[in-house]
Amino acid sequence: MSTEITKKPSVLFVCVHNAGRSQMAAAFLTTLGKGEIEVRSAGSQPADKVNPAAVEAMAELGIDMSSEIPKVLTTEAVKESDVVITMGCGDECPYFPGKRYEDWVLEDPAGQGVDAVRPIRDEIRTRIEGLIASLVPAAT
Repeated sequence: MSTEITKKPSVLFVCVHNAGRSQMAAAFLTTLGKGEIEVRSAGSQPADKVNPAAVEAMAELGIDMSSEIPKVLTTEAVKESDVVITMGCGDECPYFPGKRYEDWVLEDPAGQGVDAVRPIRDEIRTRIEGLIASLVPAAT
């Protein structure tokens, strides 16, 4: 009788400031992934705080991002992730063979109000649902 330990897939979301798009994506994946996926987010030039309009837009859906803090992108974070998703902001990530890289071209919510952030949030949610379906086999 063999016991196989299956490693959870891991995803890293990257944008410049790690204050809006990547934080919303990480929050959605954490919530919708139900613990089946390891989630990281980071930025090449992290902001001082998460975009308040992004926090408000996510709170409307019952997801609390108010305690999140932008984090700096490290080579280790990329190395430890199976999937690296940049958020349409031209970020250069360290490249490691065998990883899945995607670039999600999304409008930047920086400096915009919650009305402008909602459609970005909703697009991220749609993409996250597709990402989960590609990473976690459906329960039979």
